[in-house]
Amino acid sequence: MKTILIKYGELNTKKDNIKYFINKLEKSMKKKFSDLNVNITSNVAHSYIEYHEEDELKVIDRLSKIPGIYSFTIANKTKTDIDNIKEEVKNIIQNINFNTFKIDTKRSYKDFNLKSPEINNILGGVVLKNKDNVKVDVHNPELKLTVEIREKYTYIYSIEYLGLGGYPEGVNGKSLVMLSGGIDSPVSCFEAIKKGIIIECVYFEAIPHTSLNAREKVINLIKKLEEYTTYDIKLHIINFTNIQEMIYKYCDKTYTITIMRRHMYRISELLCKKIGATSIINGESIGQVASQTQESILTINSTINYPVFRPCAFMDKKQIIDISKKIDTYDISILPYEDCCTIFVPDHPVIRPNINKAKEEEENFDYNKEIDNIMNNILEIIVKKEETTFNDYL
Repeated sequence: MKTILIKYGELNTKKDNIKYFINKLEKSMKKKFSDLNVNITSNVAHSYIEYHEEDELKVIDRLSKIPGIYSFTIANKTKTDIDNIKEEVKNIIQNINFNTFKIDTKRSYKDFNLKSPEINNILGGVVLKNKDNVKVDVHNPELKLTVEIREKYTYIYSIEYLGLGGYPEGVNGKSLVMLSGGIDSPVSCFEAIKKGIIIECVYFEAIPHTSLNAREKVINLIKKLEEYTTYDIKLHIINFTNIQEMIYKYCDKTYTITIMRRHMYRISELLCKKIGATSIINGESIGQVASQTQESILTINSTINYPVFRPCAFMDKKQIIDISKKIDTYDISILPYEDCCTIFVPDHPVIRPNINKAKEEEENFDYNKEIDNIMNNILEIIVKKEETTFNDYL
């Protein structure tokens, strides 16, 4: 079997709690690889995965999508004995083309009889003796061989893959994500998952003003996001039609978006209490649209007491688009099916709303009655990782 060595990165800052974080990470990896014949072991420095070579591409792809992993590398494993290490280095370099190289030894097993500089010199000599026309370059080598000396085994590697970073799944509780179907909110979902947050999603629709195609978009976005989770994500679908029509009928047109968002927040907070989530997450980016100015956010946020996290708040649109393309949600997000945030948009929405004015406008109809009705008629869907069609969710 071959070996991959996994580095934790940010987890190393957890000190007394690091074992809890590592156990969570190992649990996630075991779920991700449940269908493959792998062996996973962990300690406070690294995790190791032993796997069969025919599964290598699958293992690399899945590791790149597990939160809590800073980086990983395919390592050659040998016994911690200088002769075995020399032989392994000799074997490694035979199939690599390079002109310059560097040996970097990390001797965590301090009882080994050679110090790191001595090992570097010995192994550098092995490379020079067994590879023609190469030389040492400690500053910018074409090949950097890292040698990690541990008590029983030594790991030698040259190529390092970056992981997602962040924290293992489930270490930071549960949040409710307001998923609209646009570009920004799936990116916020992804950023929350990276931070070890378990997510459920809420989607507001206003049929017949919005279509089932828009709902299908959201379900397909969740399927993409599930590549970064070990669980099936629950989607809560809110029938927002009546309340949205009342806002448009009874409220100042310039305030319709502000009041609509205030009601979305109210409903989301109630849903958080129902599902045991401790925060709300959305895709708002400061200044991007009228409802995302600081004054608008203040007015909208004032309706609830739960914290609202906005991972995209300080990103520009290009950054958000780049992430959406990386996680393969962009092409779904730009499908031309409107959600309820883009219908009934006034020509001149207020960009600096007044809280008292917003309160006065929404008192023009009995919104509490409408919210009660909405909370009693939420459609809940478990979006499955396995192959399903949209008809399975109707």
